[in-house]
Amino acid sequence: MCYFQKLGSSISRRFLTSLFIITGIFCVTGCGTVTDYHKGKASIVICLHDQKAYVYKGKNIVASSTISTGREGHNTPVGHFHVILKDLDHCSSVYGYYADESGHPVKENIDIRKDPKPPGTHYVGASMPFFLEFSPGYGLHQGYLPGFPASHGCVRMPYWKARQFYDMAKVGTAVTVTQ
Repeated sequence: MCYFQKLGSSISRRFLTSLFIITGIFCVTGCGTVTDYHKGKASIVICLHDQKAYVYKGKNIVASSTISTGREGHNTPVGHFHVILKDLDHCSSVYGYYADESGHPVKENIDIRKDPKPPGTHYVGASMPFFLEFSPGYGLHQGYLPGFPASHGCVRMPYWKARQFYDMAKVGTAVTVTQ
């Protein structure tokens, strides 16, 4: 909930907006929009140990999210990267399921490199909305968060946060992944 909504109707929205502009406070709403009064380039920091991700503008955190990163054997790469691709409706070229002619799943949770395709089926890549690729084959995107590292190496986020990060990032945005 936005800070405006928590204060109630006794303080005018106009006054609060002026106060927030003067003091440099920003508001992050539940629907993923950000009113950000900080200057500077956006950058993304992913903390594997804490399972958290942050968007900075200059030295100020303007958005944060819980995440689910790569599980053992599918580790999320650590280091300094940049967003190399933005894709609103990305689908995996490796992970997904085999479907019949009607589109119904026949074999789920497959790795196209390891799982043979059953006769009469076709491959359907896993949906990865709001995809921000920062290293070939690795990116941030909307996905399931079980509360621990569980992905094939990507950084999963809740829908609204993935949308928020996607909207703030550009191709070239710095991404740092730390242990």
